[in-house]
Formats: sequence, C-alpha cells, structure tokens
Amino acid sequence: MPADPGGAVTRPPSASDLRRAAELRETISRHDHFYHVLDAPEIADAEYDRLFAELVALEAAHPELAVPDSPTRRVGGAPLDAFDEVVHEVPMLSLANAFDASGVADFDRRVRERLELGEGEEVEYVAETKLDGIAVSLRYEGGRLAVAATRGDGTRGEDITANVRTIRSIPLALAGGGYPESLEVRGEVYLPLDRFERLNEEQRARGEREFVNPRNAAAGGLRQLDPRATRTRRLMFFCHGSGDAAGIPSASTHRDLLRRMDEWGLRVSSDVRVVHGVSGCIEYYREIEARRESLGYQIDGVVYKVNRLDEQRRLGAVSRAPRWALAHKFPAEEAVTTLLGIDVQVGRTGSLTPVARLEPVFVGGVTVTNATLHNQDEIARKDVRVGDRVVVRRAGDVIPQVLRVVDPEKRAPDAPRFEMPEACPVCGAPVVRIEGQAATRCTAGLGCPAQRKEAIRHFASRRAMDIEGLGEKLVDQLVEKRFVATIADLYRLEGRRDDIAALERMGELSTKNLLEAIDGSRDLPLPRFLYALGIPEVGEATAGSLARHFGKLFRIREADEAALAEVRDVGPIVAAHVAAFFEANREVVDDVMVAARPTPVPVERPDAEDGVDVAAEPGGATAPLAGKVFVLTGTLSGMTRDDAKARIEALGGKVTGSVSRKTDYLVAGESPGSKLKKAQDLEVAVLDEEGLLDKLSTSAATPSTTAIRDYTPE
Repeated sequence: MPADPGGAVTRPPSASDLRRAAELRETISRHDHFYHVLDAPEIADAEYDRLFAELVALEAAHPELAVPDSPTRRVGGAPLDAFDEVVHEVPMLSLANAFDASGVADFDRRVRERLELGEGEEVEYVAETKLDGIAVSLRYEGGRLAVAATRGDGTRGEDITANVRTIRSIPLALAGGGYPESLEVRGEVYLPLDRFERLNEEQRARGEREFVNPRNAAAGGLRQLDPRATRTRRLMFFCHGSGDAAGIPSASTHRDLLRRMDEWGLRVSSDVRVVHGVSGCIEYYREIEARRESLGYQIDGVVYKVNRLDEQRRLGAVSRAPRWALAHKFPAEEAVTTLLGIDVQVGRTGSLTPVARLEPVFVGGVTVTNATLHNQDEIARKDVRVGDRVVVRRAGDVIPQVLRVVDPEKRAPDAPRFEMPEACPVCGAPVVRIEGQAATRCTAGLGCPAQRKEAIRHFASRRAMDIEGLGEKLVDQLVEKRFVATIADLYRLEGRRDDIAALERMGELSTKNLLEAIDGSRDLPLPRFLYALGIPEVGEATAGSLARHFGKLFRIREADEAALAEVRDVGPIVAAHVAAFFEANREVVDDVMVAARPTPVPVERPDAEDGVDVAAEPGGATAPLAGKVFVLTGTLSGMTRDDAKARIEALGGKVTGSVSRKTDYLVAGESPGSKLKKAQDLEVAVLDEEGLLDKLSTSAATPSTTAIRDYTPE
C-alpha cells in the first residue's frame, strides 16, 4: 500500500508484500544476469521495466523491504564528498610484459626452471584477453558486495563502492552457494566500444569535449562523485581472479576458480582457455590478435597464467609482479614525425633527462608533442639528431618514446650529434655520470632549484614524513614566494604563520593544521627520514636496511662506499649513490636536523671510542622486537598500516604480507579478512590495535631512535 500524502506508511508490509518483494528481487536479478552477464535476455525491455517499477513502488510504500542488495539500489545515491582509502589485504600487483615470442619463451623457461620440470614437460597455462580497462577489487562478505576499490598504487586504492553498485554486470549478491564467507574478486571495469561511440556522439551533440579512448571514459565514470553519473556510462565488468585464491578450497586451478566465479553469478570472459607450453600461448595470441577488432571491447594484449594454484604459490612474486603470470602485449601504436629540438629536464633526484620536442603527431589516442630520449647512451645508440624524421611509440599510459630514425641518410651532412651539457641547465652546477651507469646527475643536490619542489613534495609525502596538507599547489606557492628554499625551511615556517594563512586556499585553520603536521614529523623514525631525503635508488626497504645496520644517521652519513655496500640489499651502485648524496648535501641535511630539532642545543658528536655498540641500537640485532615477524590486516583506527609497519621495524621487527608458521604476531584491525582465520588455524598470536600499542610501548626505545633527535651535526 502506498504512503499517504504526509509520507507515513499506512500499514506494515503483509506476508504477501514480503513474498512479492523477494520474488521481484530474485526475478530482476536473474534477468540482470541474463542480460548483462550472459548477453542472452529472456524478456522484453518493457516487461523488465514493469517488474522494476513494481518493486520500486513496493519499497517506496514499505522502506523496510529495501534490502542492501535490492536491484533498486543500483540507481545511485547522493553525491559523495570524496573517496575514502581502501588498503588491499593482498597487494594488487602489476604484470611483467613480453612484446614478442622470445619474451614468452623466456618467461616459460623461468617458470619451468623454478618448478624444476624435466626436459619436454610443458606448463599448463590459462590464457585470457588483456582488457584495456580499470583494475578493481570487489570484496564480498557473506555473499553480499561490501567494498569495491580501485587498484591505486597496488597497496592502497580508492573506495568506489557506491559507483560500482551501479554496474549491472556486477552482482550485489552472489548466486548459489559454496562461496567463502569473505571473497575478494579481481577484474576489469571497461566501456564497450559501441557504448564509447554513443557516448562521444552525445558529447558532440552537447558541444562538449570527446573522450580520447574507452579506458579514459571508464576511469572517469568510476571516479564520479555522483554515482548517478557513473550509471549513465553503462560500464561493464569481467572478473579474472581472486586476491586470495587459497581461500577457495574447491578450486585447485585458476580455471576452476573462474568456473566457480561464473557459478556465483560473476561475469567471466568466454575467451578464457587452457593452453600448453609456449606453442599453445603463441597460438592463442595470434588467434586473439586476428579477432581483436570484433571483440567489442578494447584490449592491448593477452595474459598467460600458470593454471595450477599450488604452482602459483611456489613461484611467488617479485616486488611488483607475480612470477606466474605474463602480459603478452600487442605492438604499440606508432607514428612518424619531425624532431624539432632536444631539451634537458632535471628531475627530483637530479637526473638529467633529454626530451624530444616534436612536431605534433596523433598516436596512441593522444596528440604527442614531447617524448623521452632516456639518456645520452640511448641517443647515441639510435643516432638521433635534431631535424630527423623519427618513429614515435606510445603504448597505453606509457610516456611516449622516440623509437628510431627514418632514413638517416637523408639528414643534413653537418647535423650535429647531441651531447649532454657539462653543467646543470637550471643551477649551473657541474654534472657527473657514475661509471657503469647511464644517468647523468646534477651535483647540487637539494640545493638545485629544479629539484627543490619535487624534493619538498617527496619529503612531505605520506610514506616519507607524512606532512598532511603540504600538497603540490601549496609547495609551489611556498617556493615561489621564497618562504621555502630547502626542506630545512619547512621547520622554520612557524615564524611565517600569518604569511602562510594569506596564501591561496589557506587560512588560519589550514595553517594551524599544516604547522602541527610539520611539528609531528619531528619524531618519525630514521627509516622514514632516510626515504624522505630522496636519495637515488633508496626506497623504503633499502632505507630500513640502512637504518637497522648503522643505527644512527651520522654513521650513515660518515660511511664510505665499502661500508655501505656491506648492508643487506645495498650493492655497490646504491652505496655509491648514498655516499655521493651525503657528500653533496651534508650542509643541507645538517641544516634540516638543526632546524627541525625541537630544542636545538649543541650535542658533542660521539667518536669511535664512545662505547656505543651499533648492534645494540634500535633496529639492530638486540633490538626489542628483533627476529619477530608481524603481519598486519584490517583497518587500524589510530594509525595507518604504514605507521604501524614503521614503528615495528624501528624496534627491529619484520612486517610481511602473508601469515605462515614463521609469523609471531597477526595485528588485526577492523574487517581483518581471511588472514585472521589462517592465523587462528596456525595458532599465531593475534593482537588487536590496543595490544599492538602495548607491545610497542613496552618495547619502545628512547627518544634517540627518531631521526631528528638521534642526529648529531658536526
């Protein structure tokens, strides 16, 4: 019965209302599956619309009937203010690429060697089309869609649940049974080619800018703040795997996994096939390449995955890609244009990069006017000169590159060869090239204006010093107004409170929050500070290794290349970068530490006879958590997982991504997922957030464990 004019329901739903609402939900969901997943509609659109309207009317009359997975909930709710962050339980890794048959053969050889297969034994692979779409993760809890997220940086993505709920090929509730209590589905959201053409026709009719390609249109649709706008894009979805295939006991192969997902109502490509060995992979590649234009959606290659899940686990992954999967890419789009000039840009780490200025050319869906030339060696190898006709390649989102020269014999005989400048084109400091490396670098380090803005942005980034509020536009203003010349000046901004508040998009509250964030960064541990300095080739893992080995910053600064090369994960190349960085930036680093020290009092520098044992320092062999292995899962309320990891590692502990018998503690936040059950099965100690804080506080080192308090300038 409908609501009265005042909006009140005249009576509670009857038993027949309950039955009819459930029947309509089931019927509409079934026809959604037939239409959007199987592409085989069983009823006319008018009949579907009639059923849908009946359900809408029932739920309007009795709001208690509108369950979370009702088809009516796909329409889209109120606009979002912003996207929340989602931490992926299992990182969403990239894929290694091959561009020809020899690359596929090398991949297969590595797989067979690691699996210790005999001569003539072929690996069984699953071959799939590689959609040129947007990678997403779908988390189902109890069979109902709970969270959807973008890939992001592989570790963190954006919560796009409200938008994903509008995609009709994604079930709001899984069909059948046998699915795990918590299931993470991974796949690709894309825009079919016919819908892309229709969308651009609509854009033209409104006099608005057309979309360059289907992927951009799909990405823009997923990131709409208003889910109703996402719905108008009519996006589609294919699933291609799970974040934790081991949590699906009924699946022993990747093909089994996809079959199970198909049974649960998830959309799986009909072009998935089991093949054997390199020959089977190449045969599949050639078939799909021939059918590429008739698929109805954009692909940029095919993907091969080792079929057996136990073999996938044995093969494991490198830092950013699984060893058991490979993307075999189609040839990139290329075009020919004229090289008008070569400019030299200076990056955050001081690396000089030659960039080609091109006569504008349309390639890979965009107009290209600049392309990378990589380095001096690449220019010499290709013999590229100003005025040449060159082939430019652009594949997907990869930076355009100059591939080769066309008809070099037609160039002017006096065309000069390119030479890297001897001085930095921005600050005039000498440039150097370390023996055995291709990169040429400015020696001015953090004092070079070209490196200044990027160095400050990196220093303030979340995984570095985590200075919230210090974004790109504010950094630009601070540098351009000359409030900040080096990173040390960030810690002197308290005296410019009024000046900062007067900047664009600031004000008193934003200024207060910024200064508090800068103040809070003073007590971050040494690994974070080392990473924040932006030393070439020193990422988070290497920064942690250096901190654990040396214990204190001044020891790292004074170490020579031989001593640095002894550190785990630090070889001669990284050691040379670290030594060169501190030699060039000694004064800047000292200035940071003096400016940032909460009470800048002079402290005598310990000498070799001060009796301090490096191994006894925080992070050394006798550190409070030395040898303890932690795994983090779920969402922590009082700190980010990066913060928790940094604090554990500062006390000598190790943080890994998966639970095993070697794990000492599982730290479980909200929505912990399958790792909690695995930890319980293996009888691993489980800590909640309070328990972790207790363990950190009882193991806490003295204030000298922080980078700033620990440092002693000359």
